[in-house]
Parts: sequence; structure tokens; C-alpha cells
Amino acid sequence: MIRKLSLAAALGASLALPAAAQEDSILVQSTTSTANSGLYDYLLPLFSETSGIRVDVVAVGTGQAIGNAENCDGDVLLVHAKPSEEAFVDAGYGVERFDLMYNDFVLVGPENDPAGIDGMGVSDALAQIAESGATFVSRGDDSGTHKKELALWEAAGIDPQSGSGEWYRESGSGMGATLNTGIGMGGYVLTDRATWIAYGNKGDYGIAVEGDQSLFNQYGVILVDPEHCPSVNAEDGQAFIDWLLSEEGQSAIAGFELDGQQLFFPNAEG
Repeated sequence: MIRKLSLAAALGASLALPAAAQEDSILVQSTTSTANSGLYDYLLPLFSETSGIRVDVVAVGTGQAIGNAENCDGDVLLVHAKPSEEAFVDAGYGVERFDLMYNDFVLVGPENDPAGIDGMGVSDALAQIAESGATFVSRGDDSGTHKKELALWEAAGIDPQSGSGEWYRESGSGMGATLNTGIGMGGYVLTDRATWIAYGNKGDYGIAVEGDQSLFNQYGVILVDPEHCPSVNAEDGQAFIDWLLSEEGQSAIAGFELDGQQLFFPNAEG
């Protein structure tokens, strides 16, 4: 199957296995954290070796990945914004959504902790950031992380747009670039834990808030509906999903570690 990727997709992290002479292939529209953490570099060769199917990945923000899949640019969707994923299926763009794995979000900030939020619950921490006027840098890109961030502000009863351009800054960028911006500005940043573990330019930054139940980060996987998109490689796409949900795939996800830390925790149902 030959696909012509859009410029926006090409600017995302497109990962293609270098295995030779594989005729069967699928395209996965994906969130960035699974690519930036190195999970695909670890998982995809395992799947390809057993199936003979090459997996190409376009890694962008969840909102863009969903939009790309709606436009039939992909066979499988793997992202982390459950309400948006369910809406994708309900609208007829996807066949069925499955829980795949989870980790959590963390709120990171500088060692001097200008807002004094270290160890707080996330709602109290966000309220303290807003009240103190300490800088917070948002992705502002409709990614899964951005969607979660907005939900957390809402739960805290705060409209961050009231501080837009002052203490609340929007990068409009991916997670790595947003962390770079946040650290450069001495601001707080919400990030998924896998990206934070893999991020190599932490400086004096550390995790200020973690462990709050509302920071749970669920990932889902969906086959793009061939009735909506006749070009979908449904057979191979479903084979990839079945492998991810199988005991073998779930064990592989659990076995992926960086610096001795497990980054994703499989939770597909039986």
C-alpha cells in the first residue's frame, strides 16, 4: 500500500522499520509520547518479525492524529484522549476502541519552586500557580496532554486564558519543545511521565506534583473503519491491534524500560 503523507504528517515523527522486502504495511496515526519514549523502536520489530507486516508511524498531537485518521490517512489510531477516541468511534470513523496501556501525567517545575506547589494535589497546585502568577507553559496544541491540562484547570475552577500572555503561555508545540520552552522560561509544565523520563535536558527541573488520581493517562487503540475509509488495510491493521492486546504484546509493553523504569503499564482486558 502506497500512501502520500501530508506535510504536517511528514513533520511529525514518522518511523518506518528498515526491514527489507516487506510488502504488507500499515500506517498508524499516533500520539507523540509513544514515539518519543522509544516504545515503537522497541515494539515494532517484535511485531514485524512475527507477522511480516511493516508498521509506519506518524507521531503528532492526539488532536491532529485523530483528524488525520478521520481524513483516511491511516489504518490504526493510537492516542490518549479517551472522550475524543470514543467520539471518533461514535461518529463512524473507527470500528472499536480498546484500552491498551496507561501511565500518568506529572507537573514539573524548577528546583526553587516559585509557586510553592511541591507535593500538593494537582488542583491546589494549579490554583497556587494562578494565584501566584508563576509561569505555566502549555502545549496549546489540542494534543492529549493539552486536553488533559484543560480538564485539570476546569476541575480546579480556573480559566487559564485569563492569564494568557502573562503567566499562562502557550507554545503551540510538541512535548519536547514545550519542555524546552518551559525550562527556558522557568515555568511549570504538564507532561506525560514517559516523555519526562526520556527527556534529556532537565537541568534543575524535577517533578513537583505526581500521584494524583486525576493525572491518570490512558492510551487506546482503534482500527479506522473501512466503511468510512475504503483504503484502510483492515486485515493487517486488525492484526497489529490483536497483537498489541494479546498476552505477547502486553508483555512486550510491560517489558519496555528506560533507565530501569517501566514507562507504560498494559491494561487490555482479557
